[in-house]
Amino acid sequence: MSRNSVMMAVCFCAGMIGALANSLALWLAGDLGITALAGVALAPDLTPAWLYPRLVWGGLWGLLYFLTVGGRNARCHWVRKGLWISLLPTLVQLLLVFPRQTPYGLLGLGLGALTPLFVFLFNCVWGFFTGLFARLLWGRG
Repeated sequence: MSRNSVMMAVCFCAGMIGALANSLALWLAGDLGITALAGVALAPDLTPAWLYPRLVWGGLWGLLYFLTVGGRNARCHWVRKGLWISLLPTLVQLLLVFPRQTPYGLLGLGLGALTPLFVFLFNCVWGFFTGLFARLLWGRG
């Protein structure tokens, strides 16, 4: 298997781990009432039906992350690149998913005024852990 194929698999797996961290952070914030305290109605139940699609999407976003670290000379600043890439799922969620697939409107403001901030923060969790675990899974390579 070529090194690029291995790196792509590493990025997919790291994206899934990042999605797990993102999902657990979101669930925990909702369960502890942090989001409700901020006036945001984000408090999902931790169920397989909610978690599994998020893991798959996290892996797919990890493939996009691969574009930033896939080149041999591009393998540095793994976490920073993960944080930058996390802006893309944030924008997709706020500008496409919320207004077109949910009744919450542009930026998800129907869930609360601070929804964009929470979406950004939780996606930063994804970016951080994706970058961290991509680096750890890749090893010294």
